[in-house]
Amino acid sequence: MKKLASKQRQEQIQAIVALPDDQIDTSDIPELTQAQMGRAVRGQLYRPIKKPVTMRLDADVIEWLKEEGPGYQTKANQLLRGEMLRFFKRRKTAQRASGTQAKAQRKPARSR
Repeated sequence: MKKLASKQRQEQIQAIVALPDDQIDTSDIPELTQAQMGRAVRGQLYRPIKKPVTMRLDADVIEWLKEEGPGYQTKANQLLRGEMLRFFKRRKTAQRASGTQAKAQRKPARSR
């Protein structure tokens, strides 16, 4: 396959973007089954940018991270990411709850 120059690649991409959806031939692409959708994994190709940092951790924490051999930094990152996601989920839930309370307080009482 011939390698395209940057300008040629950009022109091809622009041509594809400009093509209306109803003119795209998808007849050679089979529909996904429910079984295939059930095995789908979201975010598998996502690779966040890694940045080197220096942290001071307790010696026993480092020893525990290294217990299973190589990959202790990845393990530490996974643990921190999990906690970060739980934090954001709790915060979002709290914001929803406080928004519901605020709406209830703003509703005028019905008079009889």
